Amino acid sequence: MNCTNIQLAVFGLLVGVTASANAQTTSGPDTGSPIQPLKVAAITGDGAGDDLDFAARRKGQPTVFAFVQADKWDRPVARFLSVLDKDLNKDRPDVAIVAVWLTEDVEKAKDYLPLAQQSLRLSQTTLAVWRGDRNGPPGWSINPDAHLTVIVADHDRATASFANRSVNETNVPEVLQKLPKKQ
Repeated sequence: MNCTNIQLAVFGLLVGVTASANAQTTSGPDTGSPIQPLKVAAITGDGAGDDLDFAARRKGQPTVFAFVQADKWDRPVARFLSVLDKDLNKDRPDVAIVAVWLTEDVEKAKDYLPLAQQSLRLSQTTLAVWRGDRNGPPGWSINPDAHLTVIVADHDRATASFANRSVNETNVPEVLQKLPKKQ
């Protein structure tokens, strides 16, 4: 192998490692950690119009919590939520999705989320807004560099956390695999 081939091979490896590093990051509670309180403003879906603690509301039930950095919201993230919602609607009506917007402009999010719901037509997803900063609620360990942090919870414990800087509908199966078995 000549010098040019070695340089190309190293360059290709670095590009692959960089892409992988950019795609995933660490965010969310550790597996097995208790789910902490999550008081948010429910904008659409379950409890729309109220401030609710969804950790208490979903007590013990399988739930997917999705924390969306509002400034990173885009079509791929929307497709992820839409496909996850549709897949759960087919096979797992017992599982709810609580999608929480993390934003500095809560009022703007409150105006926008009904429009997003009208477009996406989510059936098992509540769209909500956290009234605090982009780091999310205490105890949830949300990394603001993650565009989307997804936490699968069952029996009031985190069973898995996924954090990505780049996400789309192809990430849905890995989340579905972490759900508890249907009872």
